[in-house]
Amino acid sequence: MSTSGEESGAECPYCGSTETEREHPKGPSLCRSMHFCTACEQPFEKFE
Repeated sequence: MSTSGEESGAECPYCGSTETEREHPKGPSLCRSMHFCTACEQPFEKFE
C-alpha cells in the first residue's frame, strides 16, 4: 500500500464501515494516515 492517492475505502475500526475519508495524506509517520468515518463520525489512524 501507499500513502499517496488513496482517498477512501479504509475500514473503520469502530464500526467496520468503508465509508471513510482520508483527512491527511500522511499521519505522524510515513506508515500511518489519518481517516474519518462518515458512518460513526470517528477519526482513526490507518497503518499501511
